[in-house]
Amino acid sequence: MNEIARQLNDEIEQGNGHVMDMLSQVGKNLFFPKGILSQSAEAKLKAHRINATIGIAKEEGGIMCLPSVMESIEGIAPENSLTYAPSFGIPALREAWKEAMYVKNPLLAGQEVSLPVVTCGITHAISVVADLWIDPGDVVIVPNMMWGNYTMILSVRKGATISKYALFTEEGGFNLEAFEAQVKAEAATRDKIVVLLNFPQNPTGYTVTQTEAAKIADILEAVAEDGTNVIAVTDDAYFGLFYEAEILQESLFSLLSGRHERLLAIKMDGATKEDYVWGLRVGFVTYGIPASDHQAAIYGALEKKTAGSVRGSISNASHLSQSIVLKSMQEPGYWEAKAQKGQTLKARANKVAEVVKDPKYADAWSVYPFNSGYFMCICLKNTDAETLRLHLLDHYGVGLISLGATDLRIAFSCIELGDVQELFDIIYQGVQDLAG
Repeated sequence: MNEIARQLNDEIEQGNGHVMDMLSQVGKNLFFPKGILSQSAEAKLKAHRINATIGIAKEEGGIMCLPSVMESIEGIAPENSLTYAPSFGIPALREAWKEAMYVKNPLLAGQEVSLPVVTCGITHAISVVADLWIDPGDVVIVPNMMWGNYTMILSVRKGATISKYALFTEEGGFNLEAFEAQVKAEAATRDKIVVLLNFPQNPTGYTVTQTEAAKIADILEAVAEDGTNVIAVTDDAYFGLFYEAEILQESLFSLLSGRHERLLAIKMDGATKEDYVWGLRVGFVTYGIPASDHQAAIYGALEKKTAGSVRGSISNASHLSQSIVLKSMQEPGYWEAKAQKGQTLKARANKVAEVVKDPKYADAWSVYPFNSGYFMCICLKNTDAETLRLHLLDHYGVGLISLGATDLRIAFSCIELGDVQELFDIIYQGVQDLAG
């Protein structure tokens, strides 16, 4: 084992040995290298005459660049757009995102969380988290309706066992009974479990109520209290897009962080959907553990291991993308603009909720609960979902996503308000075509 990794492990062990036990074998071995990176950082501070350490090209005291490239980048200097960003992420952006996290999650008040580490979108964040915390054969508990890429990242690439529970009750709420049973069943035979919580949810567009959220946190704390190490990972890709008052208006991370020494909370979020910059690929990984005398040291060690995973995979996320996000967050109208876009999506969600439950569709489908995010799902009663999807595509030019034999996912996020009624009428017509 590298000596730097050993030192980081010692810092984690001194602060919370349970966290050390949770790390994967890769996670235990990960570190942020010194060598070229640390020497370049030292040179940046002290080499006032000549700095010949950086693997970029410079001329006339500035960053070498093509005019045709800079013509496309208005207002961001080459040193903030074309150069490499740190593997940890731009320091100012990490600080700004952490500060905003407390604004968006009032229940975090009084708790200290780590400084977020920047990833290349949330998909990359999931891979980084998997590197640090998941060994082949480890269990990851997810609902039966989930984002399909979890399987690719966690099961195919990392060899994890995917353990599923029914997401909804027959009455339409979050299935706390099934969730608790699955968590306790896996905890009974394992020293460590990973629970992946995605709200607002993909594909259903469901966010738990405040009551359901509190119960989820209680269940995980109880399992930790019984002696199982619990890694609770929140995928907050659609954070902030909440459309009903009774649902949890912040991340479950807020309820889980610092709750128990055997309960590690990990928050994955990003500007991707929150700031409507899908292609910029700026995500974050943040840790929350119980306070201790060594909390700062543990967070520092985990940040270095996380940055080591970034360094060992993509080197760093785009400097230009990070600078754009940071510049946007510093604008005076930032929060107001976000709220306005959120209201646009809420209006679409409300229109879908009004239209989709029309009694004339009752013989064709039922509707899964949705109250947030980008998506909603219908459950077809007598029609194969893939057959209908292809029929709608071929005969009506309408594109939807089929999930299994019965479910269709509709992304109302990309549907104009005036097209909602027509969309569901076409879906219904397609069902009738196939029935006829």
